[in-house]
Amino acid sequence: MTDEARPLDLDKDGGRSGLARFFGEIDMAAVAPFIALAALFLLGALLNPNFLTTNNLMNVLTRSSFIAIIAVGATFVISAGGLDLSVGSSAALVAGIMILFLNGGGLDGGTLLIGAAMGVAILVGGLAGFANGAVTVLGRIEPFIVTLGTMAIFRSVTTWLADGGSIAVKSPDVRGLLRPIYTGTVFGLPVPVLIMAVVGLVGAFILYRTAFGRHVIAVGSNEDVARYSGVHVGRVRALTYVIQGVCVAIAVIVYVPRLGAATATTGLLWELQAITAVVIGGTALRGGVGRIWGTICGAFMLEVVGNIMVLSSLVSEYLIGAVQGVIIVIAMLVQKSLMRRS
Repeated sequence: MTDEARPLDLDKDGGRSGLARFFGEIDMAAVAPFIALAALFLLGALLNPNFLTTNNLMNVLTRSSFIAIIAVGATFVISAGGLDLSVGSSAALVAGIMILFLNGGGLDGGTLLIGAAMGVAILVGGLAGFANGAVTVLGRIEPFIVTLGTMAIFRSVTTWLADGGSIAVKSPDVRGLLRPIYTGTVFGLPVPVLIMAVVGLVGAFILYRTAFGRHVIAVGSNEDVARYSGVHVGRVRALTYVIQGVCVAIAVIVYVPRLGAATATTGLLWELQAITAVVIGGTALRGGVGRIWGTICGAFMLEVVGNIMVLSSLVSEYLIGAVQGVIIVIAMLVQKSLMRRS
């Protein structure tokens, strides 16, 4: 008898209906962030009719792009069993150095200068990530301690570069060339949103479709097993921090045109928001599971929560950070509950 003609074995399937079996195969941890986002949309629409307007949603998407891009990098680090607390401070450092390069002039002060400044930002971000990865791997130090230290170093260097103040783009012409990176649109979509989508696509391809991505998940699942399987654990883990640094730099390239300046407080608490986005997006904080699109959904959820708070006036906008802290605690409790059931 062929497979197509074989009757259904109810004993093997436990007597469940086809619908039950279908839903039983769905990874609820992967679907949950999108269900939660839909619930937030419903709540926002009920609280304020302006929430679902195109302008408001595009604004929310644009504002969430910085954290989403950084969180894509954090997904790699956390999936491999690491943690990076320095992303906010490294963002400030990258922004400061990028603006100083722009203020240095040269290259006719045109698009070539902008392109070179972007290259400098990517280089500095990658080097910052490499420093975190190298010290963590070669020094065999907990990433929490390493990135806590570099968080202080990067923030202090930025303060020194700014002489305790701010570093602003001096040339009006350069500011004019930078501005479209944040305010421009392509086919009706804001440029930051398109950049976020490209970063998400590239990140998803690397994590899901390449040997490196499989090695990242293997290292996060069980480091010893991965090593016995021939995976270079140290190299994989270090490269995840480099990816994180590059993602921070891309986020800075999108962010700098918004204000045209960097201060010692630039990127403050971005690490909390990035980690929160990763966790509520379904990536396991213990490692071994990585969900790029869930992470981007999580970043969008955080901005939606803040937007609802501002529009509804039910809770002070100054408590947005507190709400985000509550969200990450709840997300961790949910993850632990799911782990026990599995």
